Amino acid sequence: MKTKTIFTCQNCGYQSPKWLGRCPDCSSWNSFVEEDYTLPSKKTKERTALYKDEPVLLRDVQVKETSRLKTEILELDRVLGGGIVAGSVILIGGDPGIGKSTIALQISNQLTQQKKTVLYVSGEESVSQTKLRAKRLGSVASEELYIVNQTDLSLIIEYIKKINPDVVIIDSIQVTFEPSISSSPGSVSQVRECAGILTQLAKTSGTTVFIIGHVTKEGTLAGPRVLEHIVDTVLYFEGDRFSIYRILRAVKNRFGSTNEIGVFEMGAYGLEEVRNPSEIFLSERPKDISGSVVTSVLEGTRPLLVEIQALVSKSSFGYARRRAQGFDYNRLALLVAVLEKRMGLHLEAEDIFVNVAGGIKVEDPAADLAVCAAVASAFREQQIMPQAIILGEVGLAGEIRSVSQAILRINEAEKLGFKHCILPKNNHKNLGNYHKEGMELIAVSTLREALDIVLRM
Repeated sequence: MKTKTIFTCQNCGYQSPKWLGRCPDCSSWNSFVEEDYTLPSKKTKERTALYKDEPVLLRDVQVKETSRLKTEILELDRVLGGGIVAGSVILIGGDPGIGKSTIALQISNQLTQQKKTVLYVSGEESVSQTKLRAKRLGSVASEELYIVNQTDLSLIIEYIKKINPDVVIIDSIQVTFEPSISSSPGSVSQVRECAGILTQLAKTSGTTVFIIGHVTKEGTLAGPRVLEHIVDTVLYFEGDRFSIYRILRAVKNRFGSTNEIGVFEMGAYGLEEVRNPSEIFLSERPKDISGSVVTSVLEGTRPLLVEIQALVSKSSFGYARRRAQGFDYNRLALLVAVLEKRMGLHLEAEDIFVNVAGGIKVEDPAADLAVCAAVASAFREQQIMPQAIILGEVGLAGEIRSVSQAILRINEAEKLGFKHCILPKNNHKNLGNYHKEGMELIAVSTLREALDIVLRM
């Protein structure tokens, strides 16, 4: 068997016969690592041939309607689009210690209670260490849960064929290796090949495979981007691992929406579902203080009320700083420019800091008006109208543009006791005769009009 040396980019998988300082494919620097490359053996070719199917006419394909497998973790089922699809491959990523292995064991526990067979492959912990963690989560009584400490993919496939489980959990893909490839575990070649073999196994056998993947210091999944292209669903854990709240977001989902999120709280017995995240995010909101505004963002079909905080202080370095946590920095710079040009606020010598409380990341343009109001409130040292929620997208001319699903946002605010809603005039017009008892709807068309109302400027 002929073996040669090849240099592989650990970011995108590009291969070169010699070392390169910069990858010509993804433009990353110092990402090439020397690996031993072995030509495919006859055994590998024979194994690959087992997965070949003959082409058939689409009209002749028989589709059996099967219901999704519920994990009974409602927040997870929501993100997956209603449950687990048989034969799918689901990749779970996140920072170290954020709860990837914890939710994997909780999924195992819930599925085995439904008499489903689960094989948990722990490559980073011994069987006894995994049992200690399972005992804390209450999973030791499961009769259909098999645990093995193994990193050799060929042996893992033998276990799968022997046990024939409904669900397989690989923890993690970075320590799993295929013996026929000479490169070390965690390299691009190993990660790509192992993920491809597991995906083929899932599609041919109908077994659902959960893959846990580590992330790099930049926050992306370790290994090549092709790993995300191979799998059916990619789930990311967001939030600080030192915070008690975790947000699970679908970045890719072939069987459902990618707009849904699940909110969890890390407790003594694992990840607990947060059924009313709006109330949690606003529970510690300070009273009678400037720079604090509440808005409603839409995550899929779920409206979330979040607090936008702003702090404006005189710059002491001669160069004004703009910082945003949970909000797009470029969007913040644009909104500050609109406040300066259209509202006449002198912010050029002010440091501006914007934070979204609760660790959530806001991408909904409906939060634009709330950010402008928070910055103006902090700059003027004036409090926002009490018990008010602010909605609206801000244009470059200072106009307030309409937002989607206004009724859903208003209903969520009314449940939590808000009495006033500042919303775009077009949304108010489209609501027609809609009336919510106890909720005053105030329509605005320009940024100046909105700030005059909420700040009484």
